[in-house]
Amino acid sequence: MSQQVGEVGTLFLHEYGDDVRVAVVREGERRLHAILELKETGAGPRPARLRVKQGTDEEPRPPDLFVELARSASRIRISEQTSPEVRRRLQELLDAYQLEAKAVRTCRYCASEGHYSPITSETAIEADGEYICPDCAKAELDRELAYKGEITSGARDRLYDLLTEVQDLDRVSNLLKGDLDPDLTKFDEISATVDEVDPVPVDSLDLHPGIQDHLEGRFDTLLPVQSLAVENGATEGQDQLVVSATATGKTLIGEMAGLDRVLNNKGKMLFLVPLVALANQKHESFEERYGDMVDVSLRVGASRINDGGGRFDPGADVIVGTYEGIDHALRTGKDLGNIGTVVIDEVHTLGEDERGHRLDGLISRLKHYCGELSDNKSTDGTQWIYLSATVGNPGDLAEQLRAQLIEFEERPVPIERHVTFADGREKMRIENKLVRRAFDTKSSKGYRGQTIIFTNSRRRCHEISRKLEYDSAPYHAGLDHRRRKKVERQFADQDLAAVVTTAALAAGVDFPASQVVFDSLAMGIEWLTVQEFHQMLGRAGRPDYHDKGTVYVLVEPDGNYHNSQEMSEDEVAFKLLKGEMDPVITRYDEGAAVEETLANVTVGGKHAKRLNDRMIGEVPTKHAIGKLLEYEFIDGLEPTPMGRAVTSHFLSPDDAFLLLDGIRKSDDPYEIVATMELRDDER
Repeated sequence: MSQQVGEVGTLFLHEYGDDVRVAVVREGERRLHAILELKETGAGPRPARLRVKQGTDEEPRPPDLFVELARSASRIRISEQTSPEVRRRLQELLDAYQLEAKAVRTCRYCASEGHYSPITSETAIEADGEYICPDCAKAELDRELAYKGEITSGARDRLYDLLTEVQDLDRVSNLLKGDLDPDLTKFDEISATVDEVDPVPVDSLDLHPGIQDHLEGRFDTLLPVQSLAVENGATEGQDQLVVSATATGKTLIGEMAGLDRVLNNKGKMLFLVPLVALANQKHESFEERYGDMVDVSLRVGASRINDGGGRFDPGADVIVGTYEGIDHALRTGKDLGNIGTVVIDEVHTLGEDERGHRLDGLISRLKHYCGELSDNKSTDGTQWIYLSATVGNPGDLAEQLRAQLIEFEERPVPIERHVTFADGREKMRIENKLVRRAFDTKSSKGYRGQTIIFTNSRRRCHEISRKLEYDSAPYHAGLDHRRRKKVERQFADQDLAAVVTTAALAAGVDFPASQVVFDSLAMGIEWLTVQEFHQMLGRAGRPDYHDKGTVYVLVEPDGNYHNSQEMSEDEVAFKLLKGEMDPVITRYDEGAAVEETLANVTVGGKHAKRLNDRMIGEVPTKHAIGKLLEYEFIDGLEPTPMGRAVTSHFLSPDDAFLLLDGIRKSDDPYEIVATMELRDDER
C-alpha cells in the first residue's frame, strides 16, 4: 500500500457537504484529490469510503488508503472554514491513529477546487464576507475587468497592487464602477516643498518710481523665485530662463524688468504667449494694473485668410501678443519700434510638434529685428526673459537660448493625485460628485473649493457643464472675449463651482482652482504629453487660497478618441503619472524647415542662413533653400510674390500647393478652405 502512496507532502482536509475533501499537495502542486466519507463506530469516526477524483470521474479506493496517506504526510492541515462538528470528527479520527493536525485559514475558493492555499492575516483578501487567497482574488478581479473591455498591464498592475494593499476585493472592484474611495483612488502626493531663499524687500528695488511705487503698494517682499531672479540681474538687463511651478510668481519678473525699461526710455516691452485667450487675459490684466503708466496694445494671431489687425498699435509702450501675431508683423514688414524687453511665456512650446518650429523661428527673427545677430550685444540691448513651469532639460535650454537659468523647485501647496476608472457616462456622474464635494468645502483661508475640468473638445465642454448640478460654465477659444471675461470674473468671485475647458487652454489660464479633473487625457485627437499633463495638473491649489490641491484622472479602460491613437487611455494615464518630462527639443521635418527658412529669407534677406544657424533646432538650410528655389517661393535670397503670400499666411508647402491647385482649377473658395481644415484635423 505504501508504494501506492508514494511521497506525500501536505495532507489538506476541508469540509465538503457531509463529507471531507482530501488533497495531497507537494512542492506547491496538488498531486491527489479525493472525497472521504466518514462513519461512526464504537471506537469513534472511521473512514467509510474514499473516492479519488480523476478529472470529472471518481475512482473508488480502499478507505484504509486515507490512513496510509495521513501517516506518510509531512504535515496535516485542517481548514479553519470547516464546521466545528466536522472538525471535531476529523480530530477524533486522527487522534485514534496518533496523528497531529493543525487548523489553518485557507482559501475557500481554492478548497472548493480541491487545492490547498493557506492564507494569513497579511495575505488574506476579503471577498463577499469571507477570505480568499491573492491568486483567487486576482482571478475574480480579472473577471470584473473583462466586463470593462481590454485593460492594459499598467492599469491592471495598479489594481493588483491596491488589492494586496487594502485586502478587500469589493472595494477594489467598486473602483471600476466609479467609486471615489479616497484611500484607493489616491495614486500619490506631490509634497509641498520650500527652498530657502531670502526674500528681497520691495522697497530695496532700484526701479523707476512709477513701477517702484506700484509694487510697494502691492507687496512688502518678493516671492522666492522673484527674489532669485532679481538677485541674479533680472532688473539689470540680464537674459534669463525662469523655470518654476505654476503660481510661484514668474510673470511678475518679466513685468518688473520690462516696465522699468519702458519707463526709463530703454525700449518697449513685448509679452508673448501661445494662445489668443491668454493674450486677451494678459492684455486686460496689464491695462488694469499698468494702464495709468504705459500704453498697452494687443497683437493676436492673424488667420491664414485675413489679417484684421484688431486693436494693435505698433507704437504702444507694451505689446501683448501671441507668437503668431508678432511673427506675422515681422513677416509683413511692420515697424515695431525699439524693443527693450521680450518676455516669452510658456517657452517649453519650443518642444511641440506643430508650434515648436514657429516659436524657434520667431525668436531668431525677433533677435534679428532687434539687431542681435552679433554675439557682442551692448548692455542697453534687448533683454530676453523666458518663462516656463515644465522643462525637462532646463540647463541645456538656457544654454541654447543664451540665457541665465533661474530654477526654483518650490511647490507652495501639496497636490494629491487620484486615479479612478469610468466610461464616458460615468465620468460625468463622478465629475458632478467631485465638483459638489469641493465646492461644499472651505479651506482654512476661507475659500470654497473650485474645479477646473479639462476635456478634449468644445462640444464636450458644453455637455459636461450642462449636466453639473452646481453653477459652472464652459470656457474655450470658441467663446467671444466678452463671454470669456465674464466666466473669469464669475470664477474669481466664487460664483462658479467649476469651469469646463479644453486642454488647449491649459497653459496660463488663470483660474485659482483647488481641484483639477481630467475628463480626457487627449488634446483634440492627440494624447497629452508629460509636459502638458504637468502644466494642467499644476493648476490645482493656490497658496493664498487653498491648503492643498487635488487632481483626479478619470480613466476609461481601453478608451481612445480617434482610430489613429495607438495607446488606450488607461495606458496613457500611468505613462503620464509615472513619466519624466521630456527635454525641450525643436525638431524639423522638411516642411517645417522650408516654412521657417522662407520666413527667415523674408525677414532677414541675405542674413537668412545666420537666422537659421541661431535657431535651437537643427535646420538643413542648404536643402531648404533648394526646395524654396524649386517651389519658386524665392528668387535668390528674396521671396517671390508667391513666397510672400505663403509666409504671411503661415502656410506649409503642402497647404500652399493645395491652395494653388484649387485656385488653378477654379474650385469654390469655401471648398478649398474646408479641404485645408480637414487636412489639419487628420494630421
